[in-house]
Amino acid sequence: MKITAMKQTESVSDVLCDVCGDSTRVEGYGLQFGTLRASWGYGSAHDGERYEVHLCEPCFFRTISGLKRERMVNFMFSDEDQDLSDFGRVARDDFFNDGSSSTS
Repeated sequence: MKITAMKQTESVSDVLCDVCGDSTRVEGYGLQFGTLRASWGYGSAHDGERYEVHLCEPCFFRTISGLKRERMVNFMFSDEDQDLSDFGRVARDDFFNDGSSSTS
């Protein structure tokens, strides 16, 4: 026997950027946002704390730019190669987020 009923479910209708407050919804393409996430564990100064920041595309890449700049300053006098063009990128042309393509 099949019993059906209408049930209310909760779903995400929008994600606002935690920096600028703009919607991350791109008309016709859904929600497009980046997430900066941290879970601090035993031995860290923030043990047991978890963080999650949602960023629109412009704010995400401004944040990445700031991190690249910080990296350049920290390694300014190092002999280490400083090609930061792919800084943080783990995939390219991975349109379906299935891991079928990467930067390497």
